[in-house]
Amino acid sequence: MDAGRKKKWVAWAVAAAIFVVLMLVTPAIPQDEAYHDFADQRTLFLGIPNTLNVISNIPFFFVGVTGLILCHYKNYFRLSSQGELWSWTLFFAGVTAVGFGSSYYHLNPNDATLVWDRLPMTIAFTSVMAIFIIERVDERAGAKSLAPLVITGALSIMYWRHFDDLRPYAVVQFVPCIALPVMAIVIPPMYTHSSYWLWAAGFYLLAKVEEAADKPIYNWTHQIVSGHTLKHLCAAMVPVFLALMLAKRTIEPERVSLLQKWKISWVTVRERRSKDSSTVDVDCNYAAVSNTTSEQ
Repeated sequence: MDAGRKKKWVAWAVAAAIFVVLMLVTPAIPQDEAYHDFADQRTLFLGIPNTLNVISNIPFFFVGVTGLILCHYKNYFRLSSQGELWSWTLFFAGVTAVGFGSSYYHLNPNDATLVWDRLPMTIAFTSVMAIFIIERVDERAGAKSLAPLVITGALSIMYWRHFDDLRPYAVVQFVPCIALPVMAIVIPPMYTHSSYWLWAAGFYLLAKVEEAADKPIYNWTHQIVSGHTLKHLCAAMVPVFLALMLAKRTIEPERVSLLQKWKISWVTVRERRSKDSSTVDVDCNYAAVSNTTSEQ
C-alpha cells in the first residue's frame, strides 16, 4: 500500500473512531415533539394546511430539476469525470426530492412524515461531501466515497426512527456545514469561481438562523411570514448558487486556495496604501521647500 492510500485509510479510521467515541460518551438526543409546532399554521388557500410552509418548498423542485437536466443535457456543466457526474446528479436529485418530501411533511408535521423531509436532505449533504473530496482531495477517493456516504446518511435516518436518537443524523448534517466552508477556504480548488461555495454556505447558515427564530420572526412580521418559511426560501438559494457556479466555472490554471488569494490581496492593499502615504509625504516636503525659496 503506497503512502497516499495509507494516509486516506488512516483518516477514515480516525474519523470512524471519533464517531464511535462520541456515541459512547454523549447521551442520546431524542426528537423533540415541540419541533413540529411551527409558528405559521394557517390554511390560506386551496385547503392546504400550513400553506406557506408547504408551498415555500416549490423552489427546491424547480432548482433541482433544472440542475438534473443541465448535468446531463450535452454536459452543460462540463463535468470532467463520472464521479463528478454521479455526485452532482445525486445532489440535484436530493434537492428535487426535498421539494416533495418537505411539502409532504408540512402538510401533516409528525415524526413519520419528517423522515421524508430529512432523507433527501441527507442525500444532498453527503453528495456534496463526495464532491468536495473529488475536487479538493482526490478524484478516485471522492468517487468511491459517494455510495458509502449516501448510505451512511440514509442509515442515520433509520437509526433515528428506530432508536429515537438524533446523534448520527446531527453528525451527517452539521459536519458538512463546518467542514465544507473550511475546505473551500483552505484547500486549493480544481475550478474557478469557488467563492460561490461560501455564498451557498452563508445562505444555509442564514436559513438555520431563520429556522431557530421561527416564532419571533412570525411575530416581528405581524403574522405575515414565519422564520420557517423564510428558511425554505434561503435554503433553496444554496443549489441556485451551486448551479451558477457550475455554469460559470472553468479549470483553475493555478490552484491557489481562497485563503492564499485573500492574503495576497491584503498584502497588495497594504503596499498600495503604503505607497500612497509615501507620495503624500513627498508632496508635502516639496511644498515646504517651494515656500521657503519664494520668501528669499
